Amino acid sequence: MSVKVGLVWDAVGEIEAGRGLLEVARAAGLDTFLVFDHLMNVFPRQVWDSDFTYMAAGMPTPDRCLDFATVLGNFAPQAGPVRLAIGVTDPNRRHPAVLAQTALTLAHLTEQAPVLGIGAGALENLQPYGVPHDHQVGRVEEALQMLRMFFDGEGPHDFRGRFFTLDKALMGMQAPEGRTPRIWLGANRNRMLKLAGRYADGWLPSELMAPEEYARRLAVVRASAAEAGRDPGGIVAAGGVPVVVAETDAAAEELLRAKPIRFLALHAGAEAWRRHGWDHPFGADYRGLVELLPHLLTRDDVDRAMAAVPDEVVAAQVIAGSRETVLKRINELLDAGMQHPMLIPASAMASPEAAQYTVESIGWLAAQLRAGSAAEVAS
Repeated sequence: MSVKVGLVWDAVGEIEAGRGLLEVARAAGLDTFLVFDHLMNVFPRQVWDSDFTYMAAGMPTPDRCLDFATVLGNFAPQAGPVRLAIGVTDPNRRHPAVLAQTALTLAHLTEQAPVLGIGAGALENLQPYGVPHDHQVGRVEEALQMLRMFFDGEGPHDFRGRFFTLDKALMGMQAPEGRTPRIWLGANRNRMLKLAGRYADGWLPSELMAPEEYARRLAVVRASAAEAGRDPGGIVAAGGVPVVVAETDAAAEELLRAKPIRFLALHAGAEAWRRHGWDHPFGADYRGLVELLPHLLTRDDVDRAMAAVPDEVVAAQVIAGSRETVLKRINELLDAGMQHPMLIPASAMASPEAAQYTVESIGWLAAQLRAGSAAEVAS
C-alpha cells in the first residue's frame, strides 16, 4: 500500500502562518495541504486569554477565520506538487453550483487536482447565521449528485430534488485534463458513510477512532461503493489525525495538560465520554463538535466543563507520545486500512517550544510513514 501524508491548517489568524505551514508541507514532500472552513472558531473567545493559551498574545480573538477559497487561491502558486484541499465545507452555506465553480477554478491554478471536502455542516457555522440546518444528510446527498453532474460536463443540467433545483443550468468552467476536483466526504455515521461509498472519491472522517472502529466504518464505505457498482478500492481512505508529539512519551503526556488540548475533550460527544465511564458536562445527548455553539458558552460554563474533563478522554482525542510512539500508532491506523493520514499539529497549541518541535516532527513522521509503506511494497 502506498501511503500519502497530508498536513492540516485551521485557517485562523494570519495568512502568513498558513503560508509557512504550506512551505513545511512542500519541503517535507507531503502530498496534501488541507485548510478548515469555519465562520467562528471551535474555541470560545470568552476564555481566549493568556491563561488559556500563549497564542492569545498575538491573536486577540480566536474568531479571525479566513475564507478557504480565497486562501487556497492565494496559496496555489506556492503549492507546486502539493495537493490543496478544503476540509470540509458544506452545501448549506454554499450552493453546490458555487462549490463546483470554486473547485473547478482552483483546478486551473494548481498542479494537482484539488480536493473538495464536503460535510453535513457544524451548527456553529449555520445556526448563528440563520442558515438552514435541517435534513443535513439529505442536503449533502443532493449536493453530491449535483457536483458529479457539474464535474462531468458543462450541461445544461436539470435536477429536481427536495432541497435543490437545476433548470438547464450551465457549468462552462471545466477542469483541465487530469485535474477534475476530487470529492472527499467528511462522514462519521452510517448514512454518511454509505454516501461516501456511493458518490465520493475519498473518505475523510473527522473523528479520531481506534483502528478496529476505523476498519469497521471503512468496510461500510466500501460495501456501499460495491453496491453502487463502483470500485471500493478507488476511494481514498483518509482521516484527520491530531498529534501531540514531544521528545519523550512523558513530555507528550505533560502537553496534554495544556488547556487548549484539554478542551478537545469537549469536542467529543457524550457517547465517547460514556465509553470511558464518564458523563459529558454538556449533556447525555450531546453529539460533539458538530453541535457545539462556542459563542453561547460563558466563562463559567467553560470552567465547569474543563474541570470535569478526565485525562483518559483527552488522551483519546489525539495520538500522543514521542515521535516513535506517534509513528507506531499511526501505523496501526494504516494497518486498519487508512491510506492518507492528515496530520493535525495539535501540540503546537501548548507552547511556542512545542509548536516548533511539532512542525519539525511533521517531516520526520511523513518520511517514516512513506519508508514503511515502500518497504512493505518491496517485500
